[in-house]
Amino acid sequence: MDYKQTAQGVLDHVGGPGNVISAAHCATRLRLVIADNSKLDKAAVEDVDGVKGCFEASGQIQVIIGTGAVNKVYDEFIKMAGVSEGSKEDVKQAAASKQNPFFRAIKTLGDIFVPIIPAIVASGLLNGLLGGMTQLWPSMANSSLYEIINLFAGAALSMLPILIAISAAKKFGGNQFLAAVIGFIMVHPSLVNAWTHYIDDGTGNMILNPAIKEFFHVGGYSVTNLGYQGHVIPVIIAILFMCWIEKKLHKAVPEMLDLFVTPLVTVLVTGLLTIAVIGPVFSTVEGWILAAAKALIGLPFGIGGLLVGFLYAFTVVAGFHHMYNMIEAQMLGAGGLNTWMPVATAANVAQGAAAMAVSFKSKNPKTKSVAMPSSLSAFLGITEPAIFGVNVRYRTPFIAGCIGGGLGGMVATLTGVGATAYGVTGLFGFLITPGFTLSYALILLVSFVAAFAISFILYKDPAEELERLKKSEEKTTTAVGETVAAGAAAAAGAAAASEADAASGTEAAGEPKIIYAPAKGKAIPSAEIQDPTFAAEVLGSGIGIIPEDGKIYAPFDGSLDLLYDTKHALGLTSKDDVEVLIHVGIDTVQLEGKYFTAHANSGDEVKKGQLLLEVDLAGIQAAGYKIDTPIIVTNTDDYAEVKGIKTGPVEPGEPVIEVR
Repeated sequence: MDYKQTAQGVLDHVGGPGNVISAAHCATRLRLVIADNSKLDKAAVEDVDGVKGCFEASGQIQVIIGTGAVNKVYDEFIKMAGVSEGSKEDVKQAAASKQNPFFRAIKTLGDIFVPIIPAIVASGLLNGLLGGMTQLWPSMANSSLYEIINLFAGAALSMLPILIAISAAKKFGGNQFLAAVIGFIMVHPSLVNAWTHYIDDGTGNMILNPAIKEFFHVGGYSVTNLGYQGHVIPVIIAILFMCWIEKKLHKAVPEMLDLFVTPLVTVLVTGLLTIAVIGPVFSTVEGWILAAAKALIGLPFGIGGLLVGFLYAFTVVAGFHHMYNMIEAQMLGAGGLNTWMPVATAANVAQGAAAMAVSFKSKNPKTKSVAMPSSLSAFLGITEPAIFGVNVRYRTPFIAGCIGGGLGGMVATLTGVGATAYGVTGLFGFLITPGFTLSYALILLVSFVAAFAISFILYKDPAEELERLKKSEEKTTTAVGETVAAGAAAAAGAAAASEADAASGTEAAGEPKIIYAPAKGKAIPSAEIQDPTFAAEVLGSGIGIIPEDGKIYAPFDGSLDLLYDTKHALGLTSKDDVEVLIHVGIDTVQLEGKYFTAHANSGDEVKKGQLLLEVDLAGIQAAGYKIDTPIIVTNTDDYAEVKGIKTGPVEPGEPVIEVR
């Protein structure tokens, strides 16, 4: 690769030096922020020699180049662009500042809700388990075991404002323990539980709880002693204010008094403002949002489910589907069922079915190897591999998935299926939809059948299209044209024969080259890696490993060509010239080396099984990052076949990839 020429090509097609705000790089890609995104010519960037892909994500332009070359292209790029070398955090902040307020708000909601999903899922699954057990053993409803499990099942939702407060404080940079105090104030036992706002008067009539009293009344504005169980938006706004005032106090209060004054004033002022203004005002706003969502889902004849199910995948592509977590939490917090989740399931299963149709119809082994695992992943609720790795790439499967999602969403709203948690979709959704088993199964069936059938019909395999065009040309061209067509057909046939030979391994004599597992954990197909670039094998073929103990070992005898300064990725070359990238976690470049400890250096000779890296997996996950670890053969194009030979539990040193 001519690094200078590649850098110049990228710079020219992102709008030139004057359009570049910030630049950094990670193990595989340039990360750019530009002033005017309309000047980006994405197709032209992808045509630049050395560029393997280009996409926009979270306000950044990410140009995929690959290991070893990206840092050299980056060095040339920053010289040409006239920008200083930036860290990944610099680029992240620059990108965030460029995003419009709506997308920034959506990302913030996702950052707050994603960490607390496990707690909500646990509660929902316990509710589902409890419902199933009482159906099998009705007498259990009167037992002490029922009371205990019911207590566990309701804990997360009862204390939801505290969970949200802690997560929001982490996002906004405030003290998480002070935030927990604010959250507890909002659900304090001295306040009337919001779920008992209305009570039975003993005759079957629901009346306003007489325990609700006014704190104060000014004109038409009144504040009561009603708690905020199940509320979302008031908590987030309260913690946003708390973090703001806490930071101001840290700057203004003398250091010797800071420990006493700042917490006192922060809790007192935030608490008073929350009870007097933030809670009453924003709980009303929240009520409007919830009412709008319920009204949309409740449109007659299932039209609401049809619209939401059809558009859901578009919001995943745009990256603002995390806002649905808030709507689902509101539905559960209001004491009802989550009726949004079944529609999301319809959309996810439909995208998986569309990808599966591509797998069945395609004659390309690589397409099949990506599409089938991606579809299975989508059936379990992880749709990014199917959407980005298959469906969006071929377009018609994506549209087929949207249509299937719309039809399944219509069934979901017509049948009234509801869930007891959020964060779980697909096949696992049976666990949180007690009492709706048959209806939920019908949603999955309609979504799958519609999307699969439409995708199978609309998807045109490139090999079949080539054959069809050849036959068409042979029938319709003139004698001269027929000669040209025959030549083209011969060339295409030779290429197809060459590809067939390569696929069968006839060009690779001798024993296969083996790459061994660099970590203990669970091996997964690359299509299930939760990053579209790795899932689509843009950088090369391989597998992923979900590590268990955080130790990364050398996968063969060879050399450690590159250990990135952030230590999240390693580039190695085996004695027989197989080049491998081990990328620990997804987007962990943002951690700037935190949680990573290196035991080797760039340029070292390494032996199979030698400890290279230790990783604090719990710390990475607590910081909000996934620990999927791609193991990628970056010089895949040099070989006839690169395939994973192991899935499921693996130990370090087990064969996992075969190269021929």
